[in-house]
Amino acid sequence: MQLGTVDRARNMRGEFGVSAMTSLPKTTLSRDTFPGFLSRRSVFGPGPSGGNQRLIVVSNRVSVPRAGASAGGLAVALEAALQSSGGIWFGWSGETRTAIDADSLHTQQVGPVTFATTDLTRRDVEDYYLGYSNRALWPVCHYRLDLSRFNERETQAYFRVNDLFARKLAGLVGPSDLVWVHDYHLIPLGAALRDRGLTNRIGFFLHIPWPPPEVVSALPGYRRLLQGLAAYDVVGFQTERDVEHFVRCLEEEGLGTSEDDGTVVVGDRRIEVASFPIGIDTEGVAEMADKSVGLSSTRRMLASLEGKRLLIGVDRLDYSKGLRERIRSYVAYLAAHPEEKGRVSYLQITPKSRSEVPEYAELEREVATQVGEANGACGDFDWTPIRYLTQNVPHATLMGLYRMADVGLVTPLRDGMNLVAKEFVASQDPQDPGVLILSRYAGAAFELEGGALIVNPYDAVGTAEAIDRALRMSRGERRERWETMMDVLRTHTVNAWWQNFLAALSPAEDERSAPSSSGGAFGATA
Repeated sequence: MQLGTVDRARNMRGEFGVSAMTSLPKTTLSRDTFPGFLSRRSVFGPGPSGGNQRLIVVSNRVSVPRAGASAGGLAVALEAALQSSGGIWFGWSGETRTAIDADSLHTQQVGPVTFATTDLTRRDVEDYYLGYSNRALWPVCHYRLDLSRFNERETQAYFRVNDLFARKLAGLVGPSDLVWVHDYHLIPLGAALRDRGLTNRIGFFLHIPWPPPEVVSALPGYRRLLQGLAAYDVVGFQTERDVEHFVRCLEEEGLGTSEDDGTVVVGDRRIEVASFPIGIDTEGVAEMADKSVGLSSTRRMLASLEGKRLLIGVDRLDYSKGLRERIRSYVAYLAAHPEEKGRVSYLQITPKSRSEVPEYAELEREVATQVGEANGACGDFDWTPIRYLTQNVPHATLMGLYRMADVGLVTPLRDGMNLVAKEFVASQDPQDPGVLILSRYAGAAFELEGGALIVNPYDAVGTAEAIDRALRMSRGERRERWETMMDVLRTHTVNAWWQNFLAALSPAEDERSAPSSSGGAFGATA
């Protein structure tokens, strides 16, 4: 039985990123593109009460648009969804206060979209965000039980802040509105909204991996998290593997039973659980990369290479990205091919992240030390093996660097999707594309395995061999592999992703004249 597959053929083929994109191309959806959903649902039709549906997007952090600022690619996509119907984007303002007024909200109207934000106390940020979300949920969901830190105060704060969000959001939601909640910070929000009487269609999308029950069950409040997810009408994941893991969790805890149609029966309700792999603005990235090769920054990089082959890695500083393992693999490549010393250059761009979390500060020191040791052992008077940058690089510059690179190294130890892999592919020169080396543990591998060189990031020798193969690959094979991946990226864009999810979330025609039966109490403790 295939559980939760929006498009199995698609899956088996093969905090919002920085972007300078200002618009996304419209994506035409058809029944062939997304079988099953659009044949019975249309996005933003009349609601149960006969009024027009608005979209309510909820995320941990909301960045209100500012003149001259560039939005992330995902932010642009969600704004496009909101613009199409009018709606609200709700979440944390990023500001802290000594005390929070239970009824206070900051609102700003930008066209048909209202940005509604709430402040948090410093203690809430420490316990809910830096604590349970990023010291418990994040490491466990990335299979790193050894790095997880469990604290009862932080666990309670996580559920308390979600309850605060629900209290402030509930009064903003109209009877016909669709609510779309994003990511691991807000898993209990749907249940908290149900406890306040909301019967709207509420969906949830998890951007990071969902592990099997034998891993994720280590979380404090595990059963309560599952009950929270069961309160949604649609639960979306990046890959079919994540879907299967989640359904196993529900079944093993006795909270749900999977059906042949990909739904899960939870009590007297039926929820949809499916994979919705997120995409990119493929054509926009390609156009940007083509233009960006003329930027002064990319021209300086090209001149500095002096004919050397370029390998590139771009990752936020995080233990899930496999930076230490990647550097070991590159050193193993140089050891196996000493004749290539001085002929290749590896550029690693790694902006610092979450430095206030001790594990990240330690990782920052370890990677910097490892880079220094590699350069000291392998370098020469006129050649530095690894160029390591820890500052943010403009998105347009990144696209230009991707285009001039011979090899893209995307080797996370675990990743929900990894859009760097997709942007690297879309940035390539169609006549002379580079090669993508991709971890088998990245969600993107489900879609790009037909064209990428898939590696085990823990296997330094195997990854070193993939680097050698990539650098020796003929232009004909590179073009064939690139076209295979581009076929996927052109079809499954970021616009197709949000339209697909909202088509699933929108009520079926026979539900439009009746209230949702999604209510009920889901807030039981573990």
